[in-house]
Formats: sequence, C-alpha cells, structure tokens
Amino acid sequence: MTSATAPRIAVPARTVHRFVEVDGVEVFYRESLPDHPDAPVVLLLHGFPSASHQFRRLMDALGRTHRLIAPDYPGFGHTRTPDGYGYSFERLADTLEGFVEALGLTRFAMYLFDFGAPVDFRLALRRPERIAGLIVQNGNAYAEGLSDAAREFTALTPDTPGADEAVLGLFTLEATRAQYEGGTERPELVAPEGWVLDQHFLDLPGRKEAQRALAYDYKSNIAAYPRWQAWLREHRPPALIVWGGRDPFFPAPGARAYLRDLPDAELHLFDTGHFALEECVPEIAPLIDGFLARVWG
Repeated sequence: MTSATAPRIAVPARTVHRFVEVDGVEVFYRESLPDHPDAPVVLLLHGFPSASHQFRRLMDALGRTHRLIAPDYPGFGHTRTPDGYGYSFERLADTLEGFVEALGLTRFAMYLFDFGAPVDFRLALRRPERIAGLIVQNGNAYAEGLSDAAREFTALTPDTPGADEAVLGLFTLEATRAQYEGGTERPELVAPEGWVLDQHFLDLPGRKEAQRALAYDYKSNIAAYPRWQAWLREHRPPALIVWGGRDPFFPAPGARAYLRDLPDAELHLFDTGHFALEECVPEIAPLIDGFLARVWG
C-alpha cells in the first residue's frame, strides 16, 4: 500500500504523568503535550468516586491541540496525602489553588464535573481573572439540579440515625459501578476499567474515612450556591454545558438553570447518565474543541 492510499488515523496526544508537592501533599496529575506551545489550557477536575483517569479518552482526543491538565484530589487516585490532612471542599480548593500556582497557570478554562464543580467555583471566586471559560458537565450549582435522592443524601449528618451506613454503602463496588452505568443508553459502551480502578482507590487505607468526611461536608456546597450564581452573573464567563440528562443524582434541570445567570451559554443534553464522557466522548469532544477555539481566540 502506498502512502497515497494509506488510511488516515487519528494519532492520540502524548500525556505525561507527574507529581508536584503542594504543602506536604504529593499531587499526581496528567498533562497532555500539545503540538503548539500556545495551545488553550484546560483544568480538568474529576468527580466522585473517580480520579484523573476518567479523562484519558478526552485527553487522547484533544490533547494535541489543547494543554489538558487533570490532577487527582487529596483522598483520590494516586495523590499522596500526609496524616492529619483535613478533608473538606474548602481544603481541597486550597490544595488545588496551590497546584495551579505550582504549575504557573495564569489563564485557563475549567471543566466542572461533579465534585470538580465545588472545587472549581471556589478557585473562580478566589482568582476570577484567570478563568477563560467554563465547560460544565453534570457539575451542579443550583437547587433544582438536586434530585430527591441527592437532597436526602446531602442532608445527612453524623448524628442522623443510619447515616454512616448510608454513606459507607456508597463506597462499594456495586454502588461505584451503578454510578457509571446508571442512566446510560448503551451501557456496553462504558468500559469496566473505570469503576474497577475507582474501587481500588476507594479500598486503600484511609480513603473511606476521607470520603466520609467529604460526604458530610457536601452541604457546604449547597449553602454556597447563591455565591457561585452571583459570581456567574457578575463575570459572565463563556460557558459550554454538556450534560448527561439521565443523571439520577444531578438531573437535567440543573443544566438548564445555568441559563438564568449565563443566558449566552451553549447547552447540549445527552441521553446518558452521570459519567457522560464514558458513553458520549465522540459527541462531546468536538463541542469542547469548537468552544475553546472561540473563547481562546
């Protein structure tokens, strides 16, 4: 076969895997190596119970034209956390702010997903001048984006009868798999490696205690919704909303609610669940590519 007739193949991006020290935390992160040094920068913040590996396919698809950076939070993935680290969403934001500083990031778009949304919004409130745009994927910031099950779960306190049993029940392989497959149209497109790897990390020493603390702290995010919404109204960042409309935890009204404060945002709902990239990355990646081309200039 000659070169003239050889089939064209999409060559995935090269990705490096590193640690950086931030106030005693060894933060693990993945970073794509784009072909151009001035490529748009995107901070990809993962959800529960996952880690940066959830973005591997997106990084393969877009990493040659964009600098994609995906860290693991303390208590997740490969990140190493010292004894005595206090797990709260505010503390995670402190560590991620230090991570941004350590990498010298001065302008970037943010990918808001699940737990990543409360971390990202805290970073945005602290450093609004650095935010070039938002990519929102099942990252909630509105009361109507909470399902009845989410409201009940996030209302739990350590003193609620049966609360620990309910929280710890979320850290099982069955529950982890259900988060990946729940709401999907074609579950056979969801690779099992995701939930198996998540469960491996959840079962490491000390991880369930860290996740228990964050579960009880989640109500601090709901209390912060008005501040996040005010930030959106004030700064009007360009936004792309790509949402799994069958998410049993953060349903579609949470996606539409963003349009109240960001009426110019671009909204796409997909017939899939919480981990929308697992089933719909071929549809979502081009939308992100086009959005970044517009906002980065």
